[in-house]
Amino acid sequence: MTQATSTNKIVVLENESITLPKGYKAGGMHCGIKKKRLDLGYIVSEVPAAVAGVYTTNIFQAAPLILTQESIAKENKIQAILVNSGNANACTGEQGLLDAAEMQKRFADELGIQPHLVAVTSTGVIGELMPMECINAGIKQILQSEFEQEENFKQSILTTDTCIKQIGVQIKIDGHTISIGGAAKGSGMIHPNMATMLGFVTTDANVAQDDLLFALKDVTNQTFNMITVDGDTSTNDMVLVMANGLAGNEQLTKEHPDWGSFVTALGIVCKELAKKIARDGEGATKLVEVQVSGAFSTDEAKTVGKSIISSNLVKTAIYGTDPNWGRIVTAAGYSGVPIEPQLLEVSIGQYKVFEKGLPCPIVEEEVKGYLEQENVVIHVDLNQGEYSATAWGCDLTYDYVKINASYRT
Repeated sequence: MTQATSTNKIVVLENESITLPKGYKAGGMHCGIKKKRLDLGYIVSEVPAAVAGVYTTNIFQAAPLILTQESIAKENKIQAILVNSGNANACTGEQGLLDAAEMQKRFADELGIQPHLVAVTSTGVIGELMPMECINAGIKQILQSEFEQEENFKQSILTTDTCIKQIGVQIKIDGHTISIGGAAKGSGMIHPNMATMLGFVTTDANVAQDDLLFALKDVTNQTFNMITVDGDTSTNDMVLVMANGLAGNEQLTKEHPDWGSFVTALGIVCKELAKKIARDGEGATKLVEVQVSGAFSTDEAKTVGKSIISSNLVKTAIYGTDPNWGRIVTAAGYSGVPIEPQLLEVSIGQYKVFEKGLPCPIVEEEVKGYLEQENVVIHVDLNQGEYSATAWGCDLTYDYVKINASYRT
């Protein structure tokens, strides 16, 4: 049964996802890119949808990202997304662009729509040409009813992930129930400013495209851009939001009285997906949350949080259940943010470990016991201002090295 919790007007549905909103279907199949796991998936809307996207900051953008951004620019709408895993189609030159375009056109033909209404994205090994024979055969079959299962889509986008990432929310706007669903993949090559992650968000809300893009960028900066696993930013990162308007509400813009509720709901979806990605970091055993408060600005709070959550020494200490607060203080100190050491306070869970430039007396075994939990919270108070931010990551384990040492084999 779907679990639901309520936050003001927003209902969170843990077991719902991208087909929760009206007018969407999804599916996936195994076409042969990977040996056994599903590797080709799709999302389709009944009607063209307003679309907003954010993309990797890596200079080496993969061919599907280049094509998708060009396609979206034509009309600011899409009706379908085609995604494959197992091959990134990155650093593949002109042939890579041709292959991405062929995938787009063939799927558009199957749907009977214009090619620019299909977004294409890929994830997997970099530098290998797409196995187009397998992909084209898959595209011919993928819309068959036996593959039309949302679970298939969520499985088809995974690479080194150990689990699916999904979330759904509902809110009332203009007397209509608005649904937002999300699914994502991501486990390694994860770092703030987008990471090896793909995020797909659907909604049946009627939203102005410019305002949808504004909302996505704002929410991304507080969620997907505040996670890290290993400090690597990939060539293929993308988050797309589709809004098909089938809920029947008055068009949402920044001037609409319920705009804030919609953005909050979108933020919940993206935050939960971001946390699930961080927790599923390659080889990870713990989700780590760094809460920074007392900063002069939100940007400074974000910078300190990212510095701490990105520190390999902090991450390995948490894996080893070592309450080594010195690594946390050091990471805050080299963040580039002006910090007054005598004002800084650091707590691991409920245990204050650093204050006024000096260590606090602790019972080490109690703090070690806290660090054995699956969810670890570090709080850093700069005591210099009124702004705060939160970053998420995971511990760094032996298994991370094993997974990435043999990724292509």
